[in-house]
Amino acid sequence: MKKDKLHIHWYPGHIAKAERQLKEKLSLVDVVIEVRDSRIPLSSSYNNIRKLLGDKPRLLLLNKADLADKNELLKWVKYLKETTDCNVIATEAKGNKDLNLVVKNVVDLAEPKIQALMAKGLLRRPARAMVVGMPNVGKSSVINKLTQSSKTKIGAKAGVTRQQQWVRINPKLELLDTPGIIPTRQDDQEQAAKLAFVSSVSENAYSPEPVAKFLLELLSKSEHFEFIKDYYKVEDLSLESIAIQRKWIIKGENPDTERTAIYVLKDFREGRLGKIILDELPE
Repeated sequence: MKKDKLHIHWYPGHIAKAERQLKEKLSLVDVVIEVRDSRIPLSSSYNNIRKLLGDKPRLLLLNKADLADKNELLKWVKYLKETTDCNVIATEAKGNKDLNLVVKNVVDLAEPKIQALMAKGLLRRPARAMVVGMPNVGKSSVINKLTQSSKTKIGAKAGVTRQQQWVRINPKLELLDTPGIIPTRQDDQEQAAKLAFVSSVSENAYSPEPVAKFLLELLSKSEHFEFIKDYYKVEDLSLESIAIQRKWIIKGENPDTERTAIYVLKDFREGRLGKIILDELPE
């Protein structure tokens, strides 16, 4: 699909506000937990993440791993470890089996900062961390998983904005209980469409039809093509064919492609089209 057929836009004022709020929170923490969507491990990243975070140690979580192809995801974990110099963990939106590993990694990443503070004569304190990421990649679910075992809210820190609430995860770790939203500044419409596929873009920013058409184009080139054709009981993956098969017809006997687009996007988001990673692993 030609990118000019896609038109997904954001408001610069919102982006500037999000960046400012994120930088204010970053000044409070030792470690950043960056969350991405496993289905789009590159497209759900921020191009200037290193510049945005500065020298903060970063743990990278590929969330919603239960919706992604397991074997492909292992390759992505290896690739991102090599290219970001970060520890990378694939996590599921539900379940706590990866919880201890996440906590251990964060505490280990913060230790050099804690040691540096102690070298200046300060008492040891818990590591301080926050969760950041694009909208809807699962930041809140990560925070909830980390904090559900400990509901000890410890309030504002001295010299810290009062709205910031901290939760004691264990004696070694405190977590800022509000996520940092990485602004979705994107010049690449293809990348923007992939963010729309996983609801990382507000529905007010795009029309469903061109986005769903692009999704079907990508799926037509994937190894999931036959499975998805069978799922929709069609010979070709198009909004028109799916609408006709579902008998979604509007005035003039035309297929209702707008309704179909909304349902196709929903089917993908909820995993009904299979466990899929839409980004191509770079060579």
